[in-house]
Amino acid sequence: MYTLNCKGRLLILDKPVVMGVLNITPDSFYSGSRTETNDAILVKAEQMLNEGAAILDIGGQSTRPGSKRLSAEDELQRVLPAIEILKNHFPNCFLSVDTYHAKVAKEAVQAGADIVNDISGGEMDTEMITTVATLKVPFITMHMQGTPGTMQENPTYKHVTGEVLDHFIKKTEQCKAAGIIDVIIDPGFGFGKTIAHNFQLLRELEVFQILKYPLLVGLSRKSTIYKTLGITAEEALNGTTVLNTIALQKGAAILRVHDVKEAKEAITLVQSVYTK
Repeated sequence: MYTLNCKGRLLILDKPVVMGVLNITPDSFYSGSRTETNDAILVKAEQMLNEGAAILDIGGQSTRPGSKRLSAEDELQRVLPAIEILKNHFPNCFLSVDTYHAKVAKEAVQAGADIVNDISGGEMDTEMITTVATLKVPFITMHMQGTPGTMQENPTYKHVTGEVLDHFIKKTEQCKAAGIIDVIIDPGFGFGKTIAHNFQLLRELEVFQILKYPLLVGLSRKSTIYKTLGITAEEALNGTTVLNTIALQKGAAILRVHDVKEAKEAITLVQSVYTK
């Protein structure tokens, strides 16, 4: 069992939990996740919390393949009002900020965010890890080969799972040395990986348990699902549930999803199967 200290409040991971995606963006790959007005943010957040989300992940810029980098200042203009309104209306909910800018992480946490979620694990802003250590909040560090703008041009590995595992051995040591207490690892499905790489990572996902850190999995409506099935992201909910179920069986502690109800049901059923 893992416990995350979120600014003095404990998030207990005695069973898997759901992180709901709340994109404050006009261009995220899945249109159903985009929320650009205060009313839309509150409606979506309330729905996700009612459906059982333990965490809401607030993102101010799209990191889909080929996306362009947004400045910290522009990102702050999107995420800070969202964090403030969510904390005012749902003071007990746990909020994570999805950013690779240390400045955004700092100001978001000061505004009410409880967790920092960095797709680059501090690689795109060298101040990130020391900033998170100073903030004393949990840190989600993801593996990504390249950057969002280049990561899908020709991702190459000799053995993807082994290389991602080696990356996390070094990255978690770096985080601990800097003073970060709670680290969550995310293998980064779809970030600098082919469809074959993603399926191999999922097939071998249980190896990451040897690191003894909570494992976050983000497969929701990604191209690995909809390209394999010959459908669109909008049609990929069933495929998402199938792969999330496999991830749960292999040790996922947090499911990052667009559709909370279905993920929560998957957790309940998998727990029922494996709990005597």
